[in-house]
Amino acid sequence: MHIVRIGAEAAELRPAEEIGAKAANLARMAALGLPVPPAFVLPVKLCADIIAGHAQATRYLRDGLKEGISFLEGATGKRFGDRRQPLLVSVRSGAARSMPGMLDTVLNVGCTVDAVHGLIRATGRLRLAWDCRRRFLESFGETVLELDPAAFAACISELVAAEDAGSDRELDSEALERLASREQALVEDRADAPLEDAFAQLEAAAQAVYRSWMSERALTYRSLQHLEALEGTAVTVQAMVFGNGGLASGAGVAFSRDPSTGARRPMIDLVLDAQGEDVVSGRRTPDTAEAIARELPKLESELGDILRRLEHAFADVQDVEFAVENGRLWILQTRTAKRTPRAAARIAIDLVHEGLISQDEALERIAEIDLASLTETRLVSTGKPATTGIGASGGIGIGRAAFSSESAQRLSAAGEPVILLRPDTSTADIAGFALAAGIVTSVGARTSHAALVARQMGKPCVVGCRELKIDAVAKRAKLGQVSFAEGEWMTIEGDAGELYLGRCETIRTRPEAELAEIATWQAQSGQHGRRAAAP
Repeated sequence: MHIVRIGAEAAELRPAEEIGAKAANLARMAALGLPVPPAFVLPVKLCADIIAGHAQATRYLRDGLKEGISFLEGATGKRFGDRRQPLLVSVRSGAARSMPGMLDTVLNVGCTVDAVHGLIRATGRLRLAWDCRRRFLESFGETVLELDPAAFAACISELVAAEDAGSDRELDSEALERLASREQALVEDRADAPLEDAFAQLEAAAQAVYRSWMSERALTYRSLQHLEALEGTAVTVQAMVFGNGGLASGAGVAFSRDPSTGARRPMIDLVLDAQGEDVVSGRRTPDTAEAIARELPKLESELGDILRRLEHAFADVQDVEFAVENGRLWILQTRTAKRTPRAAARIAIDLVHEGLISQDEALERIAEIDLASLTETRLVSTGKPATTGIGASGGIGIGRAAFSSESAQRLSAAGEPVILLRPDTSTADIAGFALAAGIVTSVGARTSHAALVARQMGKPCVVGCRELKIDAVAKRAKLGQVSFAEGEWMTIEGDAGELYLGRCETIRTRPEAELAEIATWQAQSGQHGRRAAAP
């Protein structure tokens, strides 16, 4: 079996159908000279046989992992699971078409106890080392061993309370070492392979990522997005860079333009002293622009230059995952950004004006949009909102409050529009997303997987509503001092991030100038029947 090497002067470009879109784009970025950690890829064609449990596929997997780790060790000067210069890796999925958050990832693989001591020797940072260990145990336990995430969350909550800390971000190295010990006890009860064998960790993680292709959420997403023809996922194994090394480090997601409105300005979310899953999972609210500018004053300029390069290279708006390690920027992923229908129209027009694509290409990109129904909805005489969060996907949503995907399905089956409200949205809520008229979360970021999927589906989405407290058992929620029950009406404004109790009055307008320009293109290309100029 052939593995594809990326970075460290390896420049093998292969199509997304063979190695997945994530790895194909990673290889293109490396070829452009962008700062990409070295990686290797196990191909899509191995996916079905691994899921089926074929012995030959398992041998191919082991051989490919051994060959790839040897490449990464040579590229980084580190050794996998070593006590002095340990190499840690991420194990990521990647189909030929982007499926944000629907497939699995395991971070910090290779973080044995020996590797923890190696990280301490190499960096002098006890907190970084024990944070990587406990993050590995959580990621491996939840993804590979399929343990209930609530068990790990309980360990964290108990320790945070005992230490009188605001969150796990405030735990010191000694507390994180105790947390890792508690979580290790949870994992050891289920781990078949020795937990301190780095290669056994790696093989189990790669198997789990391949198996996630058949998870319920992945199957549902492919059905909703008509992606049933995809053959499987590749597995990308990449050298870890550490965004959790202090306030000069962090993890984030950036869009080269606003994917909700199409405006020509980058949208950047960053969590300082964090790893990537903290951002894309939506479990943490990003740090403020002021905090980022104070700790990483060069980041906005450096990242802005890379975003412009990527837009020109890919001729489209990009959704980029990145990490900063001790002030050094690394690009971990880029993909074509999911966007709302109104953003798609504006972006297509702007890219034509900028000379990046032709009019015919622009028409192809918006071919699936019903231009006749492309409207912008605004609220009328609303008064003060009940609360304000972060606008993650534009538009107005009006519906009955539902606090779970199951409740959303029940209300929707009765013919009622639904607003899905969750503490944080897991991609396991994909069935609820599809039915909801809008989505609200207590925590999260504009760049979380939930927000990406909401934009792709054209759903208004508000995240980071800190005042929202949900009691799913009692089927009630509170916004500050105001309490409301499941099934009550509410309205959300996805641009401003506003929530209103009750049904608000709205007005609709059409982007006439943009529709007129598209209609002109259609006339010039001989297209008919798109109704862009319909009244």
